[in-house]
Amino acid sequence: MKLLVTIVQDQDVQGLLEALAEGDFRATKLASTGGFLRTGNTTLLIGVEDERVENVIGIIKRTCKMREQGDPSPTIPFARGGLGVKLEKISVGGAIVFSVDVERFEKI
Repeated sequence: MKLLVTIVQDQDVQGLLEALAEGDFRATKLASTGGFLRTGNTTLLIGVEDERVENVIGIIKRTCKMREQGDPSPTIPFARGGLGVKLEKISVGGAIVFSVDVERFEKI
């Protein structure tokens, strides 16, 4: 069994949860915040049997797409020289998926 720790942008979450439910997968939703843009995202914990991991990854790929948006923050304060940098366009979306082996799983 695997635990997929999946980080997605807030605007992709509802569609992903619906697609997972249609595929008979369950997820636990946790609110989280990105470190770079400091904007809201969601972390999903998805428990899945080893042989079904690729099915879940396929659903995530179909549901969570990369896109560009304008920089939501005025400056990035950790830029060289401490002056900050304004970015014009930023690639957002998609997903980050960590696959962790689960030694034991019980549904109580």
